[in-house]
Amino acid sequence: MTDISPLAPADFPDMPVIAGLSLATAATGMRYKGRDDLMLLLAEEGAVFAGCFTTSQTASAPVHLSRGGIASGQARAVITNAGNANAFTGSRGEEAINAYRTLFADALDIAPESLLIASTGVIGEVLQADFILNMKDEIIAKLGSCSWQQAAEAIRTTDTFAKGATTSFALADTQITINGIAKGSGMIAPDMATMLAYIGTDAAISQECLQILLSRATEKSFNAITVDSDTSTSDSVYLAATGQAKHTPITDPDSTQATAFYNALLGILTDLAQQIVRDGEGASKFITITVTGAQSDKDAKKIALSIGNSPLVKTAIAGEDANWGRIVMAVGKSGAAADRDKLQIKIGGYLVAEDGAAAKGYEEGPITRHMQGQEIDIEVDIGLRDGMATIWTCDLTHGYITINGDYRS
Repeated sequence: MTDISPLAPADFPDMPVIAGLSLATAATGMRYKGRDDLMLLLAEEGAVFAGCFTTSQTASAPVHLSRGGIASGQARAVITNAGNANAFTGSRGEEAINAYRTLFADALDIAPESLLIASTGVIGEVLQADFILNMKDEIIAKLGSCSWQQAAEAIRTTDTFAKGATTSFALADTQITINGIAKGSGMIAPDMATMLAYIGTDAAISQECLQILLSRATEKSFNAITVDSDTSTSDSVYLAATGQAKHTPITDPDSTQATAFYNALLGILTDLAQQIVRDGEGASKFITITVTGAQSDKDAKKIALSIGNSPLVKTAIAGEDANWGRIVMAVGKSGAAADRDKLQIKIGGYLVAEDGAAAKGYEEGPITRHMQGQEIDIEVDIGLRDGMATIWTCDLTHGYITINGDYRS
């Protein structure tokens, strides 16, 4: 069994039931033995769903079908299998889904297009639908009996720990709860969501408004992380709002109530996104990169990602080497506007470079001590305008090669 990441949270959070949402898991045996690898989420009638999906041009069959299900406004459930991504399998990928989707939908008494699909695992292998279909009666019978933690465990692939987050807050005089789980460890780059995530809330909110708020929050959270610069074919984020909380429904995404919901949602998504980075394959250090003073926010993000995706920066951090010249290199190669003589770099709060050279009085000792910790902070001020961005990443160790070299073994 893979050791748990040294950056993992101490415990999985205690997550309450979301009124109107039911969860179930089962073990298909398709790839993994001795563990659940199938998860079903069902929302009661009246719930609405929003979704964000990968920007990959080789997106999987489940992504294509689920996009349509979200667009239809009829989504009621999501079924997920781990171990096989059902990606790059041609028409056979859709045929595999159709082999079980209609039968599951009939058993759940919902339309087939209301059942969203998510798959994660190996690319290019045709999904064996019988493994999923054989679990239909068992998993449906278990709906409502499984916890969010059990659901999070069932969707893991190379993850070393289950990822969950929860929050409750007052909306007017009503208590609102948001729960979220996610999986992701490798093939993580910010071109939508770069993993699978499932968010549930009892808030009452229109589907159109929910989609706008999810898209905004995804951009600031899941789209601000990177482990290895590789974008998955299967990335999907699902948000279900059951409307069970007794408050005036939110329909304006810019209203005071919508802003309160958005802030809470962003907190959940950011927590999950950072947990994914903390579980980055082989990761030993969590890195926060903040860029300010860029020509625009877009430029700031481009620079931050150039630093965060640089193998030279990531390996230097893994080796606890205070080689800040690699950060200079990554800024320069980003393609965003920069001026050598206005650039300022800090590591762990210590100034290391400014005015086109090493900072006056620079001493490597404090930087080295900071690099020996698990939490690494890099700040870069471009010195041009007011563009800013923050992204999160991890270091690159031999563990990443080991995990991915053996992935199909």
